[in-house]
Amino acid sequence: MKKSLTAIAAAALFATAAVGTAQAEDVLIGSCIYKFDDTFMTGVRNNMQKAAEAVGAEIELVDSQNRQPMQNDQVDTFITKGVNALIINPVDRSAAGPLADKAKAADVAIVYINREPDAKVLKGYDKAFYVGARAEESGTIGGQLIAEYFKGHPEADKNKDGKLQYILIKGEQGHQDATLRSEYCVKAMKDAGLDIVEIGSDNANWDKVQGHDKMKNFITSLGVESIEAVLCNNDDMALGVVEALKSEGYNLGTDGKDPSKFIPVVGVDATAPALQAISKGQLLGTSLNDAVNQGTAAVRIANQVAQGKPVDEASIGYTVTDGKYVWIPYVRVTAENYKDFQ
Repeated sequence: MKKSLTAIAAAALFATAAVGTAQAEDVLIGSCIYKFDDTFMTGVRNNMQKAAEAVGAEIELVDSQNRQPMQNDQVDTFITKGVNALIINPVDRSAAGPLADKAKAADVAIVYINREPDAKVLKGYDKAFYVGARAEESGTIGGQLIAEYFKGHPEADKNKDGKLQYILIKGEQGHQDATLRSEYCVKAMKDAGLDIVEIGSDNANWDKVQGHDKMKNFITSLGVESIEAVLCNNDDMALGVVEALKSEGYNLGTDGKDPSKFIPVVGVDATAPALQAISKGQLLGTSLNDAVNQGTAAVRIANQVAQGKPVDEASIGYTVTDGKYVWIPYVRVTAENYKDFQ
């Protein structure tokens, strides 16, 4: 049942609930997703819908179309409508503070998801939480996958110089996940003892088309034969890279293909298209950014706080760190185990 202004007034009159809380059947969650056509966030929001149904809450999801002013207005609309909780995937991480101020003024819970706000934002409001994954884990997995491949396949060293010449395709400039994934994939390759040389790096803003276009530019300027590996901050960009390589006769798949025509490419998220590319031998691997558990945890937190109930492992089924954070671990995904995630 959607929470109405009449229901709020009745609750106040009979003093059956504190301001900002609701009974389970009356919980209405408003959620803003930075853009609906992001493959990973599509998985998250689909699982948020399922999780809301499971706990008996109602959820309304809106597309912020990658525009922070639009998201700000959407939050205002949700608050005016009388939601009990907000789940926000910010367009701009720096907007998390003002959004928390809006929620606090309305005494409404706010759960950030996938884009981590500054710690002081969460500390400044007792009903503010974050659900996400540690980006450095995914970067480490990607770097390790490339290192293992390079060590196990002598043909990967195309110019036989004992060094790995790689390209880094990054997400959004200034996004903490893009920064950490990039930093830690490079660190993992170095920690594995590889002598590495970055021959190209650019931002493709999490987008498949941009990933394809940036890779085509590198192929044109550097020559495909000079590229020995490509590390991408997410799967959509990695799939764009694969498409660019396929147009050059590389990464067409393992069925009767020349193994020397394979350039190892890694992504992050373990989206369905990425799993399919792994199954065909076109993508080396990825790391599971767990959309199911991120979406589920966010809704369970929002539902608990909306009812004035505690948020802890016993109540939501996830470990809560520092009373504010739920961290969902990344999982390494390769040709050996991709079927486990289909």
